[in-house]
Amino acid sequence: MFEVLIIGGGVSGVSAALLFGSAKEKPFMMDKKIAIIAHQKASSLQNALFNNAYGIPAGKLGSELLVESLEHLAHNYPHINQIIGEKVLKISGEVGNFTITTNKNSYQSKIVVIGIGAGNPFTIEGLEQYVIPHKKAAPEKNRIQLENNDHLVAEGIYAIGTLAGHRSQLVIAAGSGASAATDILTLWNDGKPVQVHDSVKE
Repeated sequence: MFEVLIIGGGVSGVSAALLFGSAKEKPFMMDKKIAIIAHQKASSLQNALFNNAYGIPAGKLGSELLVESLEHLAHNYPHINQIIGEKVLKISGEVGNFTITTNKNSYQSKIVVIGIGAGNPFTIEGLEQYVIPHKKAAPEKNRIQLENNDHLVAEGIYAIGTLAGHRSQLVIAAGSGASAATDILTLWNDGKPVQVHDSVKE
């Protein structure tokens, strides 16, 4: 049983995983098991080139970022489980006891965070009632999102990145994943607001 299972190894999903990883020393993080299903084949980063994203060197390829971000996660936060080469097909259950079924396995998680992009059709069974047209994409692109309130789709289910209705910009997707992660950390901290910062030691 995971406390959180993140679905999607793109910008928003890995950003959320990095925040959870860096919070490991918080008292309320003891024994929290967190995983990310890092299926990336359909990621919009595969063909991306970045010249306008804060903190990323000009000319960086999205295909490079996909690899480097998971390496960063594995190196700095090896306690975050990376599940590679699996595609999520179905989500069922309720908060505290979700079942996430992939093409190879099934997993249990108390909370699910979904950051798979806004492609149509939505390919995960069990959440069809939340699928709506994307509110910030051009209609001719035929994008979708999950209806949500500040990333929260239903109790225990969060959408992040473009799937939450954000525009397709790397820095927006990254912030979305981090925002949802800090909301969940705040939940675990008995509602006391949580931010996670590293600093240069004196």
